[in-house]
Amino acid sequence: MELILKSNNEKSLSKIIALAKKLDVIIEQRGKLIDEKIEKEEIIKRILNFKASTPPSFGDAAEWERNQREDRELPFSK
Repeated sequence: MELILKSNNEKSLSKIIALAKKLDVIIEQRGKLIDEKIEKEEIIKRILNFKASTPPSFGDAAEWERNQREDRELPFSK
């Protein structure tokens, strides 16, 4: 069975595509098969290659934690 959907609303189409993936339905877009594996690989590459343009605003997390817990005795700190 073949079903053709046309819309200019990208948000609606992305919801339909997400639902189709959950239902294990093959999706073709303008003759091109949407491959979830390729999309995941692209996202992984973007995450791994991310470079922040500014330093973090919260400072050193380990130092903050030491300051917050300095009045408490932890069982493994003896």
